[in-house]
Amino acid sequence: MNEKDYTTSFITEKTPEEVFAAINNVRSWWSGDIEGKTDSLGDEFVYSYKDFHRSKQKITELVPGKRVVWHVLEANLSFAKDPHEWVGTDIIFDISERDGKTELTFTHVGLTPVLACYGPCSGGWDAFINGNLQNFIQSGEVQQNPFEN
Repeated sequence: MNEKDYTTSFITEKTPEEVFAAINNVRSWWSGDIEGKTDSLGDEFVYSYKDFHRSKQKITELVPGKRVVWHVLEANLSFAKDPHEWVGTDIIFDISERDGKTELTFTHVGLTPVLACYGPCSGGWDAFINGNLQNFIQSGEVQQNPFEN
């Protein structure tokens, strides 16, 4: 990780275990179509949204209550100059306790400002992490696509 990788974080009253469980319930917060399992080490899943985004992730690290890492195996971002920019990047969810609360730090390693998709992709992650995932953690309610409301 470096300072230019996209990163964001938030703090919640929920436990690290609750945050971990919510992250792994990907269908409840990353709206779009998801094929495959998303909650065990080694699982591979495909996320797609219309004809704009299709990517295949492999869960490469899964530490209950502490960390989830997805490695992007394939990507087709039709809106980007290079639709394969995400290939080889890592999507990391770090969970830690902070002053009796839980902090989630999200980093997309490899998603940097030099990439053509940085603007729309970082905006998308803002909506999904600081919006959908945070709301799902707090409420337990499945979230809708923030770009279709």
